[in-house]
Amino acid sequence: MLGAHVMTPPRLVLLRPRNADNLGSIARVMKNFGLSDWVVVSPNPKLLEVPGLHRLAVKSGDLLETVRRVDTFEEAIADCSWVVGTTMRLIDGRRRQTPREVAVEAADRNDEKWAVVFGDERNGLTTDDVRQCHALSFIPSSDEQPSLNLAQAVCVYAYEVAMTSRTTQPSPGPALADDATFRTVRASLEATLRSANFLQHDDRHAMDDLMTTLQRSRLTKKEAGLWIAALKSIGKKLPASAP
Repeated sequence: MLGAHVMTPPRLVLLRPRNADNLGSIARVMKNFGLSDWVVVSPNPKLLEVPGLHRLAVKSGDLLETVRRVDTFEEAIADCSWVVGTTMRLIDGRRRQTPREVAVEAADRNDEKWAVVFGDERNGLTTDDVRQCHALSFIPSSDEQPSLNLAQAVCVYAYEVAMTSRTTQPSPGPALADDATFRTVRASLEATLRSANFLQHDDRHAMDDLMTTLQRSRLTKKEAGLWIAALKSIGKKLPASAP
């Protein structure tokens, strides 16, 4: 199809993984479904050096050599314009999509980089992790055992993305704002609203709700630049907020 392009595969972001066997299994799943971009955030320093790690990474050992390690969640997603956090928790005011819905929306977007985020095997995503995600998703499962093994969860999302990408051809569009740009927009918006006395010093939830609206809008890089410039212009005409 003229002008069409293939959906960009997601980056897998693993926050504080604990189990080396899971990493081996995830590497195999990634090879199964054509994924190659993955980042581990604050893992056990010796996690990727566990003897036998390659045992479960059948024909996927090369991915274990290329996985990127970073210290912060922010660093892992800075260049991503859509960040989907996976959680079974019900978060007030936040809609959760199924893996298939995530894949369908990803196919309809124009993300150069996007990510699916998984928490650690014991506790999943923290409240602060959730706040940094642009969207949330969950895997519908039985109430008797609602949680999946980490590698199993990755497999479900990888499968849905692979199947959707084979049947859709999204049209190209303007580049979307990445997470680092969203953080700049947030800082500019927060400074302006505080100068206007709209926000209290501890009114973090209001800012979260405002940013969720912008993240749903598929803000482009050009539009984000206009937001930042406009907010700075307004801020210059407002009194500085009290410390």
